Amino acid sequence: MSMPSPINRRSTKKIYVGDVAIGGDAPISVQSMTNTDTCDVAATVAQIERCVEAGADLMRVSTPTMDTVKAFGEIRRQVNIPLVADVHFDHKIALAVAEAGADCLRINPGNIGSDAKVREVVACAKHHNIPIRIGVNAGSLEKDIQRKYTEPTGEAMLESALRHIDILERLNFDQYKVSVKASNVFLTLDAYRLLSAQIDNPLHLGVTEAGVYRTGAVKSAIALGGLLLDGIGDTIRISLASEPEEEIKIGFDILKSLNIRSNGVNFIACPSCSRQEFDVIKVMTELEARLEDIRQPMDLSVIGCKVNGPGEAKEADIGIVGAAPKSLVYRMGEKSHLIDTNTLVDEIESMVRAHAADLEKLRANEIIRVK
Repeated sequence: MSMPSPINRRSTKKIYVGDVAIGGDAPISVQSMTNTDTCDVAATVAQIERCVEAGADLMRVSTPTMDTVKAFGEIRRQVNIPLVADVHFDHKIALAVAEAGADCLRINPGNIGSDAKVREVVACAKHHNIPIRIGVNAGSLEKDIQRKYTEPTGEAMLESALRHIDILERLNFDQYKVSVKASNVFLTLDAYRLLSAQIDNPLHLGVTEAGVYRTGAVKSAIALGGLLLDGIGDTIRISLASEPEEEIKIGFDILKSLNIRSNGVNFIACPSCSRQEFDVIKVMTELEARLEDIRQPMDLSVIGCKVNGPGEAKEADIGIVGAAPKSLVYRMGEKSHLIDTNTLVDEIESMVRAHAADLEKLRANEIIRVK
């Protein structure tokens, strides 16, 4: 029962990474990057699959050597999600990993040497019909730009991005997306706002090196939330010193909070106080863990007392108003039935799974009708 997002997205060119559309009217995609040794194929595939289970649309895999390119090809064969190959400086690796099945190259054209090398990479990308992601980072700007601006600024990052873009445009290559990442929230906001006013290709949002789980998630939510509210952004990555599947979850939580995109249960819960009729924190912690696998979008409201409970419950797909010994259940805004407050977690999980199954049937029937 979530309200549609009031955000007007900036109009951008649509490109494709594998079968995932980026930009235009496509949903904002969520991606992460593996942190396993790429040559450990089994570990990397397992990590990608965990991210897929969390809802990932894309995954990036680092390929710093030719040995990793060979492993990348095997990983590509074992997973179904589009893969972005992360390449730096070496154009031969870019060529090889494109041949190995990469769905996108993350490589800055200005950093791979001579014009001949750049032309070779662009020709390869055209041949394989794969896009390039230009990635500007505040910590690794070109030396002449560093001297010009003396410190990272939004204007410095914009200049770097436009320099790389110009190389591709002069080679008649327009299948690219761009990121201008910084670890500072204000610098990130400034750089992306400047860039979005200059180009209409899709933007990959992120706060680079955001930090550990809690502080990095907050920093990313502030920066990316501000940009998304401006209608800026076509794909996002939350960069945390944490497992990549956690980045996927945080990314969807940010989109979910802005009513941009849903992925599983949207939990609405009171912070708990002395009015609560049950241990709200304990119940919600257990529910969050049990319902992580649910992908059907729905709002679940669990409120510990009768003060705010009915109002929140009426706006949710499933709403619980806490009371003892029985709590009141609302379904789709209407009073439904009473459940035992002592077995709330089991009762709520059962209702959520039943509702998810109903939603999946509706989705399947809609697909059949469209076909």
